[in-house]
Amino acid sequence: MARGNLRIYLGAAPGVGKTYAMLSEAHRRVERGTDCVVAFVEHHGRPRTEVMLHGLEQVPRRELEYRGGVFPEMDLDAVLARRPQVALVDELAHTNVPGSRNTKRWQDVEELLAAGIDVVSTVNIQHLESLGDVVESITGVRQQETVPDEVVRRAGQIELVDMSPEALRRRMAHGNIHTPDKVDAALSNYFRPGNLTALRELALLWVADRVDAHLTQYRSDHRVSRIWGSRERIVVGLTGGPEGRTLIRRAARLAEKGAGGEVLAVYIARSDGLTPASPKELAVQRTLVEDLGGTFHHVVGDDIPAALLAFARGVNATQIVLGSSRRKTWQYVFGPGVGATVARESGPDLDVHIVTHGEVAKGRGLPVARGARLGRSRRVWGWLIGVAGPPVLAALLAAVDLGLANDMLLFLALTVAAALLGGLFPALASAAVGSLLLNYYYSPPLHRWTIADPKNIVAIVIFVAVGAAVASVVDLAARRTHQAARLRAESEILSFLAGNVLRGETGLEDLLERVRETFGMESAALLERASDVEPWTCAGRVGQGRPVERPDQADVDMPVGDHMALALTGRVLPAEDRRVLAAFAAQAAVVLDRRRLQEEADRARTLAEGNRIRTALLAAVSHDLRTPLAGIKAAVTSLRSEDVEWSEEDRAELLAGIEEGADRLDHLVGNLLDMSRLQTGTVTPLIREVDLDEVVPMALGGVPGGSVGLDVPETLPMVAVDPGLLERAMANLVENAVKYSPSGTPVLVAASALADRVEVRVVDRGPGVPDEAKDRIFEPFQRHGDAPRGAGVGLGLAVARGFAEAMGGTLDAEDTPGGGLTMVLTLRAAGPRPELRRAAEHTAEPERQAS
Repeated sequence: MARGNLRIYLGAAPGVGKTYAMLSEAHRRVERGTDCVVAFVEHHGRPRTEVMLHGLEQVPRRELEYRGGVFPEMDLDAVLARRPQVALVDELAHTNVPGSRNTKRWQDVEELLAAGIDVVSTVNIQHLESLGDVVESITGVRQQETVPDEVVRRAGQIELVDMSPEALRRRMAHGNIHTPDKVDAALSNYFRPGNLTALRELALLWVADRVDAHLTQYRSDHRVSRIWGSRERIVVGLTGGPEGRTLIRRAARLAEKGAGGEVLAVYIARSDGLTPASPKELAVQRTLVEDLGGTFHHVVGDDIPAALLAFARGVNATQIVLGSSRRKTWQYVFGPGVGATVARESGPDLDVHIVTHGEVAKGRGLPVARGARLGRSRRVWGWLIGVAGPPVLAALLAAVDLGLANDMLLFLALTVAAALLGGLFPALASAAVGSLLLNYYYSPPLHRWTIADPKNIVAIVIFVAVGAAVASVVDLAARRTHQAARLRAESEILSFLAGNVLRGETGLEDLLERVRETFGMESAALLERASDVEPWTCAGRVGQGRPVERPDQADVDMPVGDHMALALTGRVLPAEDRRVLAAFAAQAAVVLDRRRLQEEADRARTLAEGNRIRTALLAAVSHDLRTPLAGIKAAVTSLRSEDVEWSEEDRAELLAGIEEGADRLDHLVGNLLDMSRLQTGTVTPLIREVDLDEVVPMALGGVPGGSVGLDVPETLPMVAVDPGLLERAMANLVENAVKYSPSGTPVLVAASALADRVEVRVVDRGPGVPDEAKDRIFEPFQRHGDAPRGAGVGLGLAVARGFAEAMGGTLDAEDTPGGGLTMVLTLRAAGPRPELRRAAEHTAEPERQAS
């Protein structure tokens, strides 16, 4: 089944006449005999639109109930069952009432099209999804109902329904759009002239871009290479020199003179990367052309005029802007130049503008790669051999007559040596000097600058040609060797980056340091910003160079996407280094994203842990808080009852139950508060020097007498702790030990000194804990074994360990020899007890006097 065709009437704002135009089209089709129905059209109380519905078949709407109201929607099933040739569906971006088959009306339209039904619909420019932020910045209103741009682009026909802002405001004032009570508010808010003008421009540009896309597709399908000047497209040829800014501004002024003018700046780079262009200057020019509303393009091509013309014809350009040549007069011997070649080969469909600038005829930096491929010492030796070698050789040959052929071979060998050491130019110098000496000293007539025998002329010419050829080969080999070394270095660097990507090992600062070291820069920084209007911020920086706040302040900047750049200071990099720098920049962005994702994961993990704690807390307190509360309430109710005469023994028992329940609640709430303090990190211990025998007995206040044995020697050193936290931790440990100890078997609390630590052991003779569960018992809400629900919520040991670690100590569980469990609390020793220090001082005083 063939898919239906979609036709859309696009408007800049409500009230421009989209629905009216759609209904007019429906009447024309009905008059031609087309089966056309109204699937859903809303006239919004506008009389002229309502009149246009007369004479058209309307499919009954489906009514849906939602939140106490009844709302009409398009009955999709009824339209599919009716199967008209054309269906009118108003408001393409509309959101359907919950309960409909599809969430959006454009999804209903997709089903109609899939069924082979042609659809005519309407939409406003502010409802396109990609323009939501732009429309909000213009009108201050965020559109909640949107339609994907791709849905509208797929339409077979888009017709713009246009109206000037003044005419639309008059329609509004006459009551043709809104009811009279809403006119004043609409005119002073959404329907202001500035808003309507901006929305109208958006609609016109969007439709123009779509028409341009159709034109480009048509030219591509029909292989049209001739330029069609449907709109002014101006290509600016950049060389990376400072004159580029002048050319861009001139092109922008030219574009403003034509309707819909567009500026495309293009830089043609050689495929071997040998270019005198300044990467920093190119980055500045890229920013300039984008600020002026144009686009920047980077094209690779060894034949610059051909590549520039191919690009211009490919984008259907109408004009090319080039700068006057920076060549000096003598440099024209190498060719006519890019500007002259482009102007000659542009043809009648491309206008070429040659713009003068301040750099004209000042010379341009030609690639210096040839000489730079050889070391400095080699080039010095090459020039010495090439210039001084021939005279020395001539002096040596003056005493020996070897014949012209042998003399030429010796001079040729000297030229080859100069080429091997110094490259092309020293070898050419050697060939020139050698040929002159051969002519003067060895070619008859001797000691004259003339040659009598024509054969000698041929020999000398061959000598010069061979010398130049050998020099060229040597120079080419040196350049190829350098390129191979560079490619090997690049492959090693890229391999390093790929390994880091796979392993995820490199941090952002480490990567930036690697960038700085690799390219020999002073500093490296990764800059980013949230949007085009936001300031740049530094995500990471290494090095000692000057701080960089924006990419244009750096010597080298490498964009990473739209809102991130890698900025380097120290020197300007050649273009061939930017390939590797781009890989570093992309990796830096990946590392930054990975770090932020890790931070998000850590925060999510913390939130999940907190949520787990809260969930377990709710599950625990649902019983453990309710039980003592229920007991207290029952006891109080019984005591207040006037129907029963309670004896003194009964009253005492009920009051004891109330007191016991209150104690349990106090203990439970205390542990819950302590656990919440530990979870939120608000525990701040006040560390001071304390004697254990002052704190430990206070922790046993709530323990029944005779159930705990205490062994804390007076000679123990003082400990550096928070007394309050230590008391709470000891109380929880002793309570836990007593809970699991057999009846009649006391718990032992013993302390001892060990180096700079003091250990407090709480020993019970209970059932003990398996090794695999020793760490788990310190987690919140953990009860070991078959402990009854009334035994607590399982926070005592978690709170005790949290307090111990907050004071710089540790808490671990060990097996008690003979059975049971021993809790080992290790604390920092602060020094000897004060009385021991005083006794030591009194003992030492007589010794000092005696000495």
